[in-house]
Amino acid sequence: MTAARPRLRKLGRALSALSTAALYLAGFFLVLMTLFVGWQVFTRYVLNWSNAWTEPAAVFLMSWFIFLGSAVGIRENYHLGFDVLLYVLPRSGKKYLRTISDLVVLAFALGMVVYGMQLVLLSWAARMPTLGIPEGAKYISVVAGGALIVIFALERLVLRWSGVDIDADVNLDLDAVPDAGTVKEV
Repeated sequence: MTAARPRLRKLGRALSALSTAALYLAGFFLVLMTLFVGWQVFTRYVLNWSNAWTEPAAVFLMSWFIFLGSAVGIRENYHLGFDVLLYVLPRSGKKYLRTISDLVVLAFALGMVVYGMQLVLLSWAARMPTLGIPEGAKYISVVAGGALIVIFALERLVLRWSGVDIDADVNLDLDAVPDAGTVKEV
């Protein structure tokens, strides 16, 4: 098990770099989408002229930053969760529930990859008239985001079951929460 630790660290650094790149790309697409929408508003209401390409391009970029950002959220454990049961379980039970959660995320992401790829292939022959790109390009973000989520969910599973406490930041220990009588009011 100790021989695997350096490999896990090396893989972790590579996945961290991948996550950072996805986050920066998502941020760039968000800024670019905002510029496109701003240009659309300016040309429509100031110049009384409309661009046909700005809205489809903005939606295209929005899908990219949503799916890339959600993949980063999975890796950083910022995704939505229903943690009520974790308040009453002993620490050993939390590991199993978080594993089930990661497996559900993994299954959903695999569905994104498989069915997203089907959408890409089925609609690739058609063209988006305003952008001139294949219609199937709209769904590549679903596949890419799903693939990243698969990778990051697998990373979480491997780390958790190799003994790394990846859930330390989301420790829901009620003994650490102060009583209502000890909280000072401002």
